[in-house]
Amino acid sequence: MYAVIRTGGKQYRVAPGDLVKVEKLEVAENAPQTVEFTDVLAVSGEPGTLTRPDKARVTAEVVQQGRHAKVLVFHLKRKKQYKKMQGHRQAFTEVRIQSIEVDGAKVTAAV
Repeated sequence: MYAVIRTGGKQYRVAPGDLVKVEKLEVAENAPQTVEFTDVLAVSGEPGTLTRPDKARVTAEVVQQGRHAKVLVFHLKRKKQYKKMQGHRQAFTEVRIQSIEVDGAKVTAAV
């Protein structure tokens, strides 16, 4: 079973037990490190079937927070003596999908 969730303006295909790097989520330090995604776009229970659920949620455990590798952006205007170099590191939260709950049925990751 897998689900398609939306978070941080992007869509992810997740299944129980998957490790996914999503856009940075605000998680309190002393609170339990679990996150619940309620914006579930589609769920597939069997191969070849895809449904849009009324009530569905995906629970995940926060593994770590960090930043991706640096991406360099270089602008150059030739013959004008103009050069600009800029770097960017995108923040992420890595989560492990624990369970997918659809209309009362719950599928969890095998340990």
